[in-house]
Amino acid sequence: MDRDLSDSKAAPAVAMVAGEVSGDLLSGLLLGGLKKRWPALSSFGIGGPHMERLGFTAWWSFQKLAVHGFNWELLRRYREIVGIRDQLRDRLLKQRPDVFIGTDAPDFNFKLEEDLRAAGIKTVHFVCPSVWAWRPERMEKIRRSADHVLCIFPFEPDLLARHGIAATYVGHPLANVIPMESDRAGARQALGLDPASPLVAILPGSRRSEIAHLAERFIRAAALMKAARSELRFVLPVVPGFRDVIEALLQQCGLAQCCTVLNGQSHAALAACDVTLIASGTATLEAALFKRPMVIAYHQNWLSWQIMRRKRLQPWVGLPNILCAEFVVPELLQDVATPRALADETLLWLDAPANDPLRLQALQTKFAALHKDLQRDTATIATDAIQKILQS
Repeated sequence: MDRDLSDSKAAPAVAMVAGEVSGDLLSGLLLGGLKKRWPALSSFGIGGPHMERLGFTAWWSFQKLAVHGFNWELLRRYREIVGIRDQLRDRLLKQRPDVFIGTDAPDFNFKLEEDLRAAGIKTVHFVCPSVWAWRPERMEKIRRSADHVLCIFPFEPDLLARHGIAATYVGHPLANVIPMESDRAGARQALGLDPASPLVAILPGSRRSEIAHLAERFIRAAALMKAARSELRFVLPVVPGFRDVIEALLQQCGLAQCCTVLNGQSHAALAACDVTLIASGTATLEAALFKRPMVIAYHQNWLSWQIMRRKRLQPWVGLPNILCAEFVVPELLQDVATPRALADETLLWLDAPANDPLRLQALQTKFAALHKDLQRDTATIATDAIQKILQS
């Protein structure tokens, strides 16, 4: 395809893969920048509703790729996922897009990117894998797979450059989406929540196995908190398809009347809450950008956990702690993540304004500084980088 891609009439064809809810959001933000530069741009591959609202054609839904852990869950669905990847690769090799952009989902995207790159298709990987936190062996995979990496944390390009990998820091898109100061009262009013009651947001994750491993723990922790503080209310965003499971657990634990279940709307829940009990992942960064105190939890099957903990390079798992390089919020992992421990740590944050206001103020100050560090014109910087790759 020999075209002048600075001309909107000769807009690029972009293949994309987003492997989960956060990837769909990030890809949607990137796609918005690309469409602004090239209004006639076509995009297709694997994605979700944020991407589809911008004209993306989803050949498969991102939910087909969503797994939790990297061992048993992946092995159980290995044939299905590899089959999708092979079909997508063959289709892209025939269609030959101008560029392929893989957003996160490294276990899926790296092999696909490597095959496409070997066939002469430009490849971009959006979001550097956390090689600085665990699994450093992925560095060689990145070098083979990606012509360029778009990094969302400022220290990553220098790290990649030391390994001969071209990269650009684009800022974290969420830092521009989430306001520096959120309107707690307005969020509660919009959701129909009591403006005066203390509110806990429960975010057990968006993937099926996260729900399986964490939802019951979180809801039982909420029941313990409710027993200790009768005035407490809860809000729980849920991915469509899991609502029945969540509502059954709430009914079982006697929380159906004091917990508002939302279809998605995790940002609204974080804006409205006083504290969140939250699964480790991108949502913890979102909570930090909303300046909300949190308790981070993680749980997976025993074998996946044993493998993961041996590959960790840092003492932290949650993104707010990693980026601040200290335990600014508690992490309760695996067997330590009991309902009682989760409840106790969350109640400490609820009591902090009265009992430990300096702790809460220090946390909010650190989160505000983190927010400023991550703010960039992500869509424009990323689009500039992609245009250079297309024209090279």
